[in-house]
Amino acid sequence: MSDAAILKFGGSTFRTHAAYDDLAAGLEARLEREKRPLAVVVSAMQGETEQFRSRLHEVNPHPEDATSAGMLATADLISAHFLATALHRRGRSATVLAGHQVGLITNSSFLWARVIETDPGPLSRTLGEHEVVVVPGGQAVDAQGRPTWLGKNSSDLSAIAVARAVGGGACEIHSDVDGIYTSDPHLVRGARLLPRVSYNMAALMSLYGAKVLHRRAVQLALRHGIEIVCRYNRAPFSRGTTISREGDQMAAIVFNQRSVVLGYADDETADLAHGLFHTAGIDTVRLTDGPRVAVVGGYVDLEAVQRRHGLDPGRPLGVPVAEIRGSKVTTHIAADGEDALHLAQRLHDRLDLPAQDRAPQPHLAGV
Repeated sequence: MSDAAILKFGGSTFRTHAAYDDLAAGLEARLEREKRPLAVVVSAMQGETEQFRSRLHEVNPHPEDATSAGMLATADLISAHFLATALHRRGRSATVLAGHQVGLITNSSFLWARVIETDPGPLSRTLGEHEVVVVPGGQAVDAQGRPTWLGKNSSDLSAIAVARAVGGGACEIHSDVDGIYTSDPHLVRGARLLPRVSYNMAALMSLYGAKVLHRRAVQLALRHGIEIVCRYNRAPFSRGTTISREGDQMAAIVFNQRSVVLGYADDETADLAHGLFHTAGIDTVRLTDGPRVAVVGGYVDLEAVQRRHGLDPGRPLGVPVAEIRGSKVTTHIAADGEDALHLAQRLHDRLDLPAQDRAPQPHLAGV
């Protein structure tokens, strides 16, 4: 197996086209320092996927999932080629392995596909031939070779799958925060960095809407013992949280302003809705205080998904805000996204956080 370093860079890395050369410079420095190949998973430029989605919906307000998968994945592919050409400009050997080339085979849930088979051959061979292999995040194919998409913000999952394919023991996830915080540090005052977090806690936070890591990526890392190192996405790429089997006890307030709680007529219908969302690969939490289901994150036509399965759509009740204390979770419901932000701040202010957990605020601007 390759000794390549596995790196992932999210969409916030690429706010402008000049950012690709900035990253290429950082990767070149790492090549010089470590003398080993790099497998680099990249997301689309910030906002690009949603622009593609909007254009597609102008042509057809309700496109087929297979069409959406093929279209939306294009944004990450463009980003991968931008980085590759920035590396070429610096005289480095780089190539792109797109979804149909990378060796990840999924089921046929086109928009929320799950990896069912990994062929390490393509990645291992290509890493032996190039200094940098760039992989567009979220892309794969099903058993018939049709393009599939691992879902919104699934570059993390692609990166862990790449690490697994090449036998890597660690994967570095670079984003606009350097790790997992007690709440979203861009939105909540006083959010503190958590230096060590267990796989289980990271997956729990992600399930309830934390944006730093994709939940299925954490679960895949747990199954294969791949340590996740969270880093800031600009030089000097500072290290923040490490995710592994061991982690500190913690408290956190987690929310995503795109999430929604849906109310149903009875528990049986809520259970049915939760099941069909799960089958479709959409993250949901079945709340226990009534016939309610929290659907985490946006980017899904929830009404269409429910009607497609013969279910009357649930009634939107508000935005879920999760108060996590160890393994105990209390879900509050805010009226809307703005109210969720204010509620999260009030709940965070009440957390009893030890003084030694204090950490500086994350980098919120580029170098």
